[in-house]
Amino acid sequence: MPFSHESEGFAVATPDIEAAATRLAGVAVRTPVLESPLLNRRLGFRLLIKAESLQLTGSFKFRGAYNAIAQLDATARQAGVIAYSSGNHAQGVAAAASLLAVPATIVMPSDAPQIKIDNTRAWGANVVLYDRASEDREAIGERIAGESGAALVRPYDEPQVIAGQGTIGLETVQQLKELGVTPAAVVVPCGGGGLSSGIALALSVHWPGIPVWTVEPADFDDTARSLAASRRVAVKTGGTSICDALLAPMPGRLTFPILKGLGVRGIAVTDESVRRAMSCAFRDFKLVVEPGGAVALAAALDGAFEAPQEPVLCVCSGGNVDPILFAEILRGRGTK
Repeated sequence: MPFSHESEGFAVATPDIEAAATRLAGVAVRTPVLESPLLNRRLGFRLLIKAESLQLTGSFKFRGAYNAIAQLDATARQAGVIAYSSGNHAQGVAAAASLLAVPATIVMPSDAPQIKIDNTRAWGANVVLYDRASEDREAIGERIAGESGAALVRPYDEPQVIAGQGTIGLETVQQLKELGVTPAAVVVPCGGGGLSSGIALALSVHWPGIPVWTVEPADFDDTARSLAASRRVAVKTGGTSICDALLAPMPGRLTFPILKGLGVRGIAVTDESVRRAMSCAFRDFKLVVEPGGAVALAAALDGAFEAPQEPVLCVCSGGNVDPILFAEILRGRGTK
């Protein structure tokens, strides 16, 4: 009998993650766990990378989107789906909808990286742009869903989306057991908490008590602040970060209780650290990792969390970076 946190009142239980893994089998990429001996030598400890940037659409978001849309009945599929996203959830929903022959409309900020907008459209989705500074994407999504009858697939506060993201944790457990490795800590990028809560839930079954850390951009560390306060805390809007995928102002209503209940802790990193991590991912792992996808690696490189033992596992969650920004970071512009 699989372990379940249903008694804790969580919105997702581990059987949901196992069912999601079955749905995603043969559809999602089984992304590799990578290691760089030279980087380990420089760091003085063993570091492993779960390269989810190599997932279909270049981001973990495909997993949750496909798991949610695959469970719609025929009538709901005909009505289509709608999502709001800065880019990675947008592409994930667009790709999943395309594979399942479901119409999709995606609400995206007009300042999202062009590569994310273009790729979302390339999957056949209708893209509706909005002004991040003056308009509310959730209100726009709710309005369109109400008018069209389309199913709204939220980016993180959706049980089946969380379950889909949790398959990364389940998959990583399988891969590390094949290597005979048990990590001393797992470090995960965090926006609204769908990825980190799903992974933490999956890991808790196989490695109870393993330290899990969420990582956010500085000034957008709402999850870290909320975990420290034991309640959901919002950060002030108006700040800036190159981590466009991780700018949620408050942890999710469904995701936060999972993180809090499992004892997850949170930290934040600067954009400067993120730039260094992106360069490191390219140099040492030959990976293209976007800013939001590199925050966990940045935290590991900075030594920003307590990990007296090794190895440390970092999730690199996405690779959809603007080419011009990426080139500038690799050339070291603005990087000390």
